[in-house]
Amino acid sequence: MVSSITVKAPSSTANLGPGFDVFGLAIDAFFDEITLTKTKNGITIITDGDVPTNPENNTAGLVVKNMKKKFKINHGIEIKMKKGIPAGFGMGSSAGSAAAAAVAFNKLFKLKLDGNSLVEFAGSGEKASAGTIHYDNVAASVLGGFVIVKTEPLDVIRIKPPTNLRMCIAVPKITVPKKKTKVSRGVIPKKVNLNDSILNLSNAATIVAGFMKKDSELIGKSIKDSIVEPARQHMIPGFLKVKSNALKAGALGVTISGAGPSVIAFSKKSSDLNKISLAMTKGFASANTKCQTIICKPSNGAINKIKNFR
Repeated sequence: MVSSITVKAPSSTANLGPGFDVFGLAIDAFFDEITLTKTKNGITIITDGDVPTNPENNTAGLVVKNMKKKFKINHGIEIKMKKGIPAGFGMGSSAGSAAAAAVAFNKLFKLKLDGNSLVEFAGSGEKASAGTIHYDNVAASVLGGFVIVKTEPLDVIRIKPPTNLRMCIAVPKITVPKKKTKVSRGVIPKKVNLNDSILNLSNAATIVAGFMKKDSELIGKSIKDSIVEPARQHMIPGFLKVKSNALKAGALGVTISGAGPSVIAFSKKSSDLNKISLAMTKGFASANTKCQTIICKPSNGAINKIKNFR
């Protein structure tokens, strides 16, 4: 009988410019690891990260609590978390933990849930961090690759990315506000210009076509956002310089990763990725801000990263 299981979930980037709350992409920049172990009662959380240990306030803990209740599981659960995805920097840190927890719970108790159900449970955990349920990051972390989230009812479409798609991510070394997701969502305009809406819809549709056609250049050149990025860019020191530098260095498209403050540049494997990364570093330096850069590619999801049964 399996009493313990470990699952890794990848970081993710959401929105990809115009696909706000709809698009997500799993990336191999960072990973969270969750180990669930059956115990006699209760839910306990052991973590090496600076995250809450009360299940109500912890994304993985809330997922486990919800799944225990839904499937009437009497076992207690110990949740051991290894946080690899930096929290609050727009790479799906809370989603990674939630995704790994949902996949691990499903496997540990042999529930045989489908992808949509796993995403739905993982999404419920986001409430602990973001205050609201949304599925773009968790869908990418659970399923891997590029995802399109259709809501009401929830239906996630996964598309395998081109093999030559690459990203350069610049993570600024700044202090992010508490409840950053709530703050960054608060600056988004309540009404949008029709022309901006049409432009975003056009670019979003072209991104989907790019993934379908396995055309990294089409994807990159469509990473353009006329609505959310302009509203959020003031929250990222040196953003415009980071973006222009990356484009001049050969990036196909540049935008804010999720709610930021990380900035992500899309390119092809054949591009000079180190040159793009250096250009982004210099962009942040123009605003007296240091950053970490990571060159990464699309990743498989947590459903493909199950290990350590015992």
